[in-house]
Amino acid sequence: MITDDPTLTNPNHYRTLWENEHVRVLEYTDEPGDKTTPHDHPNSVMVTLSDFSRRLSAGERTFDTSLPSGQAVWIPAQRHSGENTGTTPTHTILVELKGDAAGEQSSGTLGPAQPAGA
Repeated sequence: MITDDPTLTNPNHYRTLWENEHVRVLEYTDEPGDKTTPHDHPNSVMVTLSDFSRRLSAGERTFDTSLPSGQAVWIPAQRHSGENTGTTPTHTILVELKGDAAGEQSSGTLGPAQPAGA
């Protein structure tokens, strides 16, 4: 269950494109230097539509990640805030899972998993 829904905590960056009882599809956009406030994500698949360079933070932990455009990655359930550390705008699609597939947040989880074949 999403506690701090990113479409509510960061409405300038996240918008719902489509939703049913199984998934919610979000679009995320930002500009270099933009930051988000803490928010929650269930288990999700993220597809990068642009190059993706971010610093994700959860409490005292930080995680830097970069992905090229056109990657699909698994994102385990987590709570974080983020900052675009790249030189280009970010554009991604997130497919958030619902129900039992949404998963539980783990205090050790931060950032996306590596893309397949990486």
